[in-house]
Amino acid sequence: MKMISKFLLALAMVPLLAVANEDVKLDPAPVNTRDLASLQSGAKLFTNYCLSCHGAQAMRYNRLMDIGISEGQIKENLMFAGDKVGETMKVAMQAKDAKVWLGAAPPDLSVIARSRGADWLYTYMRSFYRDPSRPTGWNNTVFDKVGMPHVLWNLQGDQELKVTSHPAEGGKDAHGPATHAEKSLVLIKAGELTRIKEDGKAHTVEYDAKVADLVNFLVWMGEPAQNTRETVGYWVMLYLCFLLLPMVWLVKREYWKDVH
Repeated sequence: MKMISKFLLALAMVPLLAVANEDVKLDPAPVNTRDLASLQSGAKLFTNYCLSCHGAQAMRYNRLMDIGISEGQIKENLMFAGDKVGETMKVAMQAKDAKVWLGAAPPDLSVIARSRGADWLYTYMRSFYRDPSRPTGWNNTVFDKVGMPHVLWNLQGDQELKVTSHPAEGGKDAHGPATHAEKSLVLIKAGELTRIKEDGKAHTVEYDAKVADLVNFLVWMGEPAQNTRETVGYWVMLYLCFLLLPMVWLVKREYWKDVH
């Protein structure tokens, strides 16, 4: 009961700690929870970059065996805050330390993909930019004044926010010609998975693919039994169409043969 109470409290904190900027266009996330290689890559990113602050108390380490990771691999490469593979994915940072360092404990991520949506997460993890006015030095176009630092900065590099004013439709306002501010992110320092091309444009395909893997894993973690449930559903439909339906038709014909 104690664990369930903590989990429900963490879920309740999600909408309070994450208020999205509704004006930002979300990029579609390439989610495929049947891609085991992507899920394994996402699990590695999650345990190495996310699990130090965010927990996933509805997920047990041994469920990772469902995506092709052996028990030995889990113990050797993915477990940093537990001793047994049957334990839940507890956060490595203590709650009391989180309150001192961050002001509040980071929310649990067990069902963050179901709460926020895959597109929101995919865009959010690619929209951090340097902002000296923030305590962490980072801000985000999807979540303005975000308290979380950019944990994948070494992979993506540094982005800068560019604001360009354009004449807005509708004529003038009280202060003169109406303008529309267009915001864009520019890569100013390359990361391990990005580079700046000769024409000055950013090449972020590798980083975007890694973020897609992480989001894919978060979606799978929100409902690990989804693929099994869908597979069982297909077999049930096949049974109904090709076995049960003919039998029902034969029974109906036998029952009504004297009437017709």
